[in-house]
Amino acid sequence: MSSAPAPQSVIDLRSDTVTRPTPAMRRAMAEAEVGDDVYAEDPTVNRLQSRAAEIFGREAALFFPSGTMANLTAIKTWTHHGTEVICEAQAHIYLYEMAGISAIAGCMPNIVPAPGGVLTWDLIEPLIRPHIYYRAQTALIELENTHNMHGGTVYPPEIANDVCERAHAAGLPVHLDGARIFNASVALGRSVADLTRKFDSVMFCLSKGLGAPVGSMLVGSRDFIDKARITRKLLGGGMRQAGVLAAAGLIALEETPKILHCDHENARHLAEGLARIPGISIDPKKVVTNILIFDVQSTGRTAADLCGELAKKNVLCSPTGKFSIRMVTHYDVDRAAIDRALSLIGSALQR
Repeated sequence: MSSAPAPQSVIDLRSDTVTRPTPAMRRAMAEAEVGDDVYAEDPTVNRLQSRAAEIFGREAALFFPSGTMANLTAIKTWTHHGTEVICEAQAHIYLYEMAGISAIAGCMPNIVPAPGGVLTWDLIEPLIRPHIYYRAQTALIELENTHNMHGGTVYPPEIANDVCERAHAAGLPVHLDGARIFNASVALGRSVADLTRKFDSVMFCLSKGLGAPVGSMLVGSRDFIDKARITRKLLGGGMRQAGVLAAAGLIALEETPKILHCDHENARHLAEGLARIPGISIDPKKVVTNILIFDVQSTGRTAADLCGELAKKNVLCSPTGKFSIRMVTHYDVDRAAIDRALSLIGSALQR
């Protein structure tokens, strides 16, 4: 009696957060030298922080359980209750971080839509509050590179530098949500240190495209990081023998940026395939990193309906609106899986 064919593996395009640690990461975790990081005595965490600071050309860095906590810590360190933070209307800190900017940091987000998610000084300057005692004061400007909800768009370095220079002239710090800054670095062919030099603080994730199982980093001046360490403890982010996590982060930091270009090539290939499917609207030329967002309104199906049907076919993706779907490539999805996903999407829409 023949057995039933084995089901095909899941093609998970929901996010690059679903990456699994590599064998090298698992070995490093098993062998990690550890200590108590609340006492700053975990040697592996200390190595990760030193290396992150070195790569970004900064004085210091701090390891966090999540990017959300690292962003919140930066905001809370730069601001105080009753002030405002200027950010783009679809910024991750505004849409997807549980309103911590208000609930915990006590700040109001002051948002403005920007084409491609790229805030220019012309959009920012009108939002800066005049120095009147009965007006909430602007305390921080926040940018996001790459921009998640605009399809992984990359900030032109000259625009980011101009915003930082003008903000500093106005007495305002600038924080970068650089969760995927290594993707921007690969897309532009410029180092992360070069792209982020003028920012006052930078958060980046180890657990997205870089593939570590847990963790994000915050980099900046030594004084800023000393203050951030206090806030991290306040928020519950003081971990103990965290070297078992930092060890994977070190591998991710050193090795995965070398292969991110493959994710970008797969994303473009996916976009080109989607563009050929009737009813799907996407411009492959705008796909420059590993995130793509496409419109399905002309298919007569909603995004949630189509994502639900694809899930039954073991293709996972996420609706971002009534008719928009986001897909994210990463190292656990190869070119063959991309082609299989395209075939299944096409067959789902033919029905």
